[in-house]
Amino acid sequence: MTPTVVIHSKQGIGDIIWHLPYVRTIAAASPGGKVVFLALPSTHAREVLQAEPCVARTVYFESRGPELKRVVHQMRLIGTLRRLRCTTAWFLDVTIRPALAAFFAGIPNRIGVGIGPQRWLITNPGVDRGMYREDPFPHHWLDALMVQMRLTVAEREPNLKLPPESTAAVRRKFGARVRPWIVLGLGGSHPLKQWPHANWLEFVTALRQRFSGTVFFIGGAAQGPQAAELIASTAGAPAVDATALSLIEAAALLREADLFVGHDSGPMNLAVAVGTPAFVMFGATRALTYSKFIRPILPDDGGSHTLEGMTRISTGNVLAHLVPYLDGLG
Repeated sequence: MTPTVVIHSKQGIGDIIWHLPYVRTIAAASPGGKVVFLALPSTHAREVLQAEPCVARTVYFESRGPELKRVVHQMRLIGTLRRLRCTTAWFLDVTIRPALAAFFAGIPNRIGVGIGPQRWLITNPGVDRGMYREDPFPHHWLDALMVQMRLTVAEREPNLKLPPESTAAVRRKFGARVRPWIVLGLGGSHPLKQWPHANWLEFVTALRQRFSGTVFFIGGAAQGPQAAELIASTAGAPAVDATALSLIEAAALLREADLFVGHDSGPMNLAVAVGTPAFVMFGATRALTYSKFIRPILPDDGGSHTLEGMTRISTGNVLAHLVPYLDGLG
């Protein structure tokens, strides 16, 4: 059976998650109801999508580095696509290199949004180029592309599928912890997107004094020291350093949790992907409105996102958003 490939050229977990509804839609219209998913290793797509029924397999490719290195990467991608012997390739962003690789690999059907130079490499008409100027977020482009290709996106939420063993492992490890559970997401892809440590310390102090459940910290091994300091410097409700969990185990913990608090980050994307209400601080980035599970928290002055925006989100602001929900949890 000739596979359909979806080539994803973004670097983070978030884009993988937000593209999932479109990947499922493409797979449903493809031979066997599955696609081969090509992504950068930095997305952790192989781990994130391991239980996704519509993905036959995930293949990693690389594209970053000096220009000469990128040429080498491009040649390798062309070789990978030729070995897959696919007849259709989809591109879910405006990047030109994957479309160029598909062209040189001889893939006859190359489908993309076609904004910018990519337009000359795809075989569908492409979407209205004015959409890029009006809305830099890709969902409107992808919606228009689905309409053009006569496909219907049945479900907008990611609803990430998790391996049963990951959920079972989290329940074995933390099942005895007192409920409800709040997960706090530390770290982030850029320092400007992170809440200052002093704010976290003030917030965790207040939260553990008010809350009667268990507070978990996630974010990866690099955030372990910060989590340990926050736990040691505060008192009250039980607190657990869960930063050593694998990515998929963190997702399972988030599915078991009652809510998430953090900023625009990988943990936030995982929380929303598994359907957990997420109180998210947006100071340096535009507030996301893709999901009903996102509760945006903006700077105290109501201003738009700026380079120093996260410093303008106070502990009181976050608690004011959170307290009514905490009261509802009992």
